[in-house]
Amino acid sequence: MKNRCPCHSGTSYADCCQPLHAGTAAPDAERLMRSRYSAYALKLPDYILETWHANTRPASLSLAELNGIKWLKLQVLSYRQTDAGHAEVAFMATYQSGQQKKSILKEHSLFECVDGRWLYLGEKGHLHKN
Repeated sequence: MKNRCPCHSGTSYADCCQPLHAGTAAPDAERLMRSRYSAYALKLPDYILETWHANTRPASLSLAELNGIKWLKLQVLSYRQTDAGHAEVAFMATYQSGQQKKSILKEHSLFECVDGRWLYLGEKGHLHKN
């Protein structure tokens, strides 16, 4: 498929994450998580910050901080909406930093829906408030 979405959904970027990157609200936390993965892969720091909950997001995120990491594959392990405004997504992401061998990031992420928009809260068990 031409222009396959970086989130490995099996669809094109135009039909998957691109509309979310352009401002469309994610319909659920799994789609938001996929779009955030794609934003890391495509180096879109503004989108990453915009979709990070205000209580837990860093003060800034620069393009330089995203450079040097190549995101290779995303695998969603589980998705569960715990109530109308909260959800959890467990995933594995394969990446490569510089000339190092491939590494795997495993995370169980928490999300909250605020004013109709899903936001990333942080990793389950590792939430830090600013």
